[in-house]
Amino acid sequence: MQERYQNLRIAEKGVILSMLAYIFLAALKVIVGQLADSATLIADGANNITDILSSLAIIYGLRLARRPPDEHHQYGHWKAETIATFATSLVMLATGGSVIYSSIKQMLTGQENTPGIYSLFVGIISAIIMLWIYFHNARLAKKIKSASLLAIAKDTRNDAWTSIGTSLTIIAANFKLPQIDNLVAMLIGGLILKTAYHILSDSAFALSDGFDDDLLDQYIAAVEKIPQVEKVHNIQGRTYGANIYVDIIIWVDPQMTVRESHHVTEKVESLLRRKFTVYDTDVHVEPWDVDYEPLQPNELNSGY
Repeated sequence: MQERYQNLRIAEKGVILSMLAYIFLAALKVIVGQLADSATLIADGANNITDILSSLAIIYGLRLARRPPDEHHQYGHWKAETIATFATSLVMLATGGSVIYSSIKQMLTGQENTPGIYSLFVGIISAIIMLWIYFHNARLAKKIKSASLLAIAKDTRNDAWTSIGTSLTIIAANFKLPQIDNLVAMLIGGLILKTAYHILSDSAFALSDGFDDDLLDQYIAAVEKIPQVEKVHNIQGRTYGANIYVDIIIWVDPQMTVRESHHVTEKVESLLRRKFTVYDTDVHVEPWDVDYEPLQPNELNSGY
């Protein structure tokens, strides 16, 4: 348990690192974008501002998730991390829409911007910083199995590619192709929306107790290799933050004693914890029945 709380603290440090970089880069891009008359650079800076808000929400969620179980949250507060991720995706959706709206408005009014060439260096510096932070946080997220830190890392990677696109746009605009600036600003807005959608769908899937079927298949295959397990009758999985909870029903020899069946459940729990880092497993044992025929979906809903 202490290790998992420590992982939340490690994830928080990674998010803080990203947030500090976003604060610096957002200020730099907005200021230089105004001076250089670059809609793309300003849009890129606006994207970083949403990243700051997202980071703050994630930090709050990580701290709330560290609270121990209480009377009203007997499974703990782990889902606070996922709720914070869901909330940040909504902010990103609003920002992406705003960027696209502003770009279309400028194009329809015939505004053409030729950003100063010195703004190019801001885009290059930003891309280098973002790529470094991405590799750092992605490696850290994989190590501690933090979904929220991995989401922040992926967003940082998108920011790096966005900054590269901004740099290319500034070069093109200075070669008398100023409308490209607004077009790429729209693409940046679209990228914000795309990232927000993926984060929104993933967090909503987790909050609704969705679970990866492929993982369940892996659990079943591993458990059925235990000699005393005749068959996995049913299995369900859910997540609380980075923690995986599994409910599983196994069939065993009907002649097995209570003590022996208890040892089998311990083997199942140990296997899933050791091989798949499952946080908690609830194993239910039933006698193996070779003549058992599972109900079909239409029979389950027949009302009998």
